[in-house]
Amino acid sequence: MSKPLSDHDKRKQISVRGLAGVENVTDLKTNFNRHLHFTLVKDRNVATRRDYYFALANTVRDHLVGRWIRTQQHYYEKDPKRVYYLSLEFYMGRTLQNTMVNLALENACDEAVYQLGLDMEELEDIEEDAGLGNGGLGRLAACFLDSMASLGLAAYGYGIRYEFGIFNQKIVNGWQVEEADDWLRYGNPWEKARPEYMRPVHFYGRTEHHPDGVKWVDTQVVLALPYDTPVPGYRNNVVNTMRLWSAKAPCEFNLKDFNVGGYIQAVLDRNLAENISRVLYPNDNFFEGKELRLKQEYFVVAATLQDIIRRFKVSKFGSREIARTDFNKLPEKVRLNTTIRTYQTCAYTNHTVLPEALERWPIDLFQNLLPRHLEIIYEINRRHLERVASLFPGDTDRMRRMSLIEEGGIKRVNMAHLCIVGAHAVNGVARIHSDILKATVFKDFYEMDPHKFQNKTNGITPRRWLVMCNPGLAEVIAEVNRIGEDFIRDLDQLKKLLKFVNDEAFIRDVAKVKQENKLKFATHLEEHYKVKINPNSMFDIQVKRIHEYKRQLLNCLHIITFYNRIKKEPNKQWSPRTIMIGGKAAPGYHTAKMIIRLITAIGEVVNNDPVVGDRLKVIFLENYRVTLAEKAVPAADLSEQISTAGTEASGTGNMKFMLNGALTIGTMDGANVEMAEEAGEDNIFIFGMRVEDVEAMDKKGYNASEYYNRIPELKQAIDQIAGGFFSPKQPDLFKDIVNLLMHHDRFKVFADYEDYIKCQEKVSALYKKPKEWVKKVIYNIAGSGKFSSDRTISQYAREIWGVEPSLEKIAAPDDPK
Repeated sequence: MSKPLSDHDKRKQISVRGLAGVENVTDLKTNFNRHLHFTLVKDRNVATRRDYYFALANTVRDHLVGRWIRTQQHYYEKDPKRVYYLSLEFYMGRTLQNTMVNLALENACDEAVYQLGLDMEELEDIEEDAGLGNGGLGRLAACFLDSMASLGLAAYGYGIRYEFGIFNQKIVNGWQVEEADDWLRYGNPWEKARPEYMRPVHFYGRTEHHPDGVKWVDTQVVLALPYDTPVPGYRNNVVNTMRLWSAKAPCEFNLKDFNVGGYIQAVLDRNLAENISRVLYPNDNFFEGKELRLKQEYFVVAATLQDIIRRFKVSKFGSREIARTDFNKLPEKVRLNTTIRTYQTCAYTNHTVLPEALERWPIDLFQNLLPRHLEIIYEINRRHLERVASLFPGDTDRMRRMSLIEEGGIKRVNMAHLCIVGAHAVNGVARIHSDILKATVFKDFYEMDPHKFQNKTNGITPRRWLVMCNPGLAEVIAEVNRIGEDFIRDLDQLKKLLKFVNDEAFIRDVAKVKQENKLKFATHLEEHYKVKINPNSMFDIQVKRIHEYKRQLLNCLHIITFYNRIKKEPNKQWSPRTIMIGGKAAPGYHTAKMIIRLITAIGEVVNNDPVVGDRLKVIFLENYRVTLAEKAVPAADLSEQISTAGTEASGTGNMKFMLNGALTIGTMDGANVEMAEEAGEDNIFIFGMRVEDVEAMDKKGYNASEYYNRIPELKQAIDQIAGGFFSPKQPDLFKDIVNLLMHHDRFKVFADYEDYIKCQEKVSALYKKPKEWVKKVIYNIAGSGKFSSDRTISQYAREIWGVEPSLEKIAAPDDPK
């Protein structure tokens, strides 16, 4: 296998990512050595590679700080309406390279590091991923922060600074094993603690009702300590702020504890308060009514609202500061967009239609933890139901369905209903998802307030997901005689590539970049997985959280069917594939863990069968995360987006693959629908039931046995799983999987199996025609402009938040004001 170009060598060829002369290389080297000596207190004799990473990170951070301060000064002087994006997850990944790209520093830093005798890729690999998210929702929040800064919005991200992020996944004997993600072990050079803005958050206690009002008393107080991380826009000198809260116990101790020997225990008990920000819940699609989760949600909201009000109350008008006390003016200066929970100020984005993912908090838990808030929710519900009764007189069923309090069995607070009542706008995250919300999940609310409901199809930032992770493709697109570099700020410019669909040179260049990316990823897999793969095989990739609705099991059935066909006709000219599946299973999700074990078991059989050879390989991508996605996405030929129609809200992985030149095989679900429109249905592999087919099947009843008995290849695959073919030492290892598929499958895997297999045959046939394949790739790249998070954020800004994106650059620190 020939060695592909290193990223260092490739970057030297790329004008699109900033010229080496933008920043003085000598100054960078001087600052690097200054940080090594004075910040890290090391010299080259004792410094480790990690020290070199920290020295480089601090050198790059220096270029952020002046812009960061100047941006905040600009907001203070202009006093624009501010946008606050609240999320329990921000899946940021690594920061160093992204910052260098956005500041046009990368080539200069590359050259400086090279002259210092160090390797840039080695230093970048030392950085820990900031894995403060489970997957799509957290990564979406990170992309949105990038776009808000790049569009010049006065925006802030607010969340929790989890001490331990999403767990590190190890595969041991085929099973997932979780290890703590101690991402702060060596410190975080990108954050700045702000103890001066610490805020108290109250829990527990009781309420006292007096003629002059209500008091919440005898509470337990936890302090919220903010840590700020700079978020740079793309080459516009804007640096916004992500503020993450860390829980700290108050310092006060009762003096009697010193006299009775309780001092030690009093100090140890501080941990109970600080547990709030200890760990990220490793599941964003299943609601567990855990007290710690409710604490986390209230903690981030209470601390954030106090911070927002502090900022609102003190603003500069002209040359004087005044204290704002008129909260009726809050909507003029503040917009809150929350993915967790005053009417004109808040907007609610829904990210799921799965009923088990929508929060319904038991009243008893709420009463204990937040007694005053429960009283307020009861009052909101009373007023809400009065309005429902006035608009729909006599419709008691509707009132029951729309109540914020669910009465059946255990009384619960329906948080989605509370969000809708408390928001001036409600949106889904793909057109089909928004339509489903209006037609089913929130049908009653839509009928009452149709003006509230909107759609905002998700997007991804082209800076990280093209310019940074796929520089070769970015350069091929940006060549002067093609479309130039404007697409980085305006992804719709990619439509101009349509005129090059039949251009032999462009087809050749796109194919060459893909092959280089595949070679590089194959080398990575060989180093980390000790498996040699065929770089000329189709790289067929499904990477996302392991969940029944994502239907990794359907992928498994195709693998087994393909394997059986090769075994049956070993001399046939099969189109070779390397099928890679990656993702994490929530630690308590037994079925998801069994799905991982099935994938690894199939791989053990397939990869060691000499008859199959390199025509089929199956690899489970261990510890899938942002950094691994940045390697896998540019290398993919085929993107698997195969959820049951009507279950995926949007998807953003599908967009990343499309932008990076992979073809999609998928159902008409989530954003796949709009991707098919943008690329052309002939350029995407669509199979399976539509939403209306699934609904009809739900009414009729889904009978898995009917498909099992009718389709011989499906029966063979299931019998192999059930009979221990893939687990000879434990023949009944996968009995729960078989039982699920045969009797309890909500996501109807068998119903789509036959069409999926036929569609995969079309994929294999096309892969044998490289030029035709690449033409479809070009249609997909050209059609991916809609899926920029810049477009999504511009729509939020204009249609929900009431602010206008700005293309104005803030003056750089070394420019006169």
